[in-house]
Amino acid sequence: MASNVDLADRFDVSGPTHIMSRSGAGPSSPTMIDWNNEEDRRCVAACVVKGTYILENDRTMCRVHAEALAPPWWESFHFRLSGVLTEESFRRKCDKLIFGAIYENVPVAGGRRHPSAPQYIVAFRGTMLPHPKAIHDLFLDFKIMANTLSDSKRSELAHRSVDTLLATIARGKAGSEGSGVVWLAGHSLGASLALEVGRTMMAEQGRSLPTFLFNPPHVSPIPAINVMLPSEGVRRELLAKSNLVKAGLGLVLSPHRKRMERLFERLSPWAPNLYVHERDVICQGFIGYFEQRQQLEERCRGAKSATTLSYRDMLFSALGKEKERPHLLPSATLWKNSSMDRNANLLQQSLAAHELQQWWKSDADLRLSNRRYSFA
Repeated sequence: MASNVDLADRFDVSGPTHIMSRSGAGPSSPTMIDWNNEEDRRCVAACVVKGTYILENDRTMCRVHAEALAPPWWESFHFRLSGVLTEESFRRKCDKLIFGAIYENVPVAGGRRHPSAPQYIVAFRGTMLPHPKAIHDLFLDFKIMANTLSDSKRSELAHRSVDTLLATIARGKAGSEGSGVVWLAGHSLGASLALEVGRTMMAEQGRSLPTFLFNPPHVSPIPAINVMLPSEGVRRELLAKSNLVKAGLGLVLSPHRKRMERLFERLSPWAPNLYVHERDVICQGFIGYFEQRQQLEERCRGAKSATTLSYRDMLFSALGKEKERPHLLPSATLWKNSSMDRNANLLQQSLAAHELQQWWKSDADLRLSNRRYSFA
């Protein structure tokens, strides 16, 4: 069995050594994690998402009990597996694919949960290309590009699971109250699911769930524009003019514009954490979206409503269908990683930029910057 193990799945080999090597850290230590520290919160969230990937690997490879590799990715931080989120295989209804999991914080004996720690983390994995049934993930990747992920069975199951968990907490059975006791986390495709759930919770129920989105996909022409127009000044001018065009179209499509402005007002209290790499073409659009928005607001405050609009949404509105792109967020904290391996070629750098493992490294190992954006 050992010969089939990917070392990247082993927590003791690939986990966050800067946390686990702390003095006194270990399975019984209550001081291993500083829940008030942003670095620790990011690393823990990334690790439990990795554990969700490995849960499906364990299931596929029939690794159980002592051979299972997934548990250390959450047990090391005093969590237990509370439940798994599964969907049926296209061909075999009895084959349940794990795409998410619910982890419950279990303080060490005699201790209490830290007030800044979550009681639950709901984590969603991303696309698993080597998986024998990768077609399920690829099908959803296509739905992301078509902006129809919310219509998928996996999205429905994710919403239902979080709704049920929050209802249980509200009834007092979980022993806690408040939105902060449940975190959402996901990587790539899983980040899109977490974004869908968190956005809906805020828009429809007014619940602001702390959300950690690692390399969330963003369908955008920004990567192509960056290649075709290497001059930053030219890009800024083009994008500024594009936003002014949106502002003009928004005046024509007044009902759609007002609807989006109301939606932004409802969503404003929710500020998910977006973890992106500047060389990851899959999520570069988020960098462009927020930076363009900031530039537009500084340059022409009267065109602020353009930041709530997208050309595709306006086209659908003109055709009598109301939609909104999930990347249209009024508030967010954008964490941008600029570190890279100078010895790697461009393809290798791009692939590494999308990997989850970068996000449980220490701040000292990353060129990490952050900025809080709000629609005020």
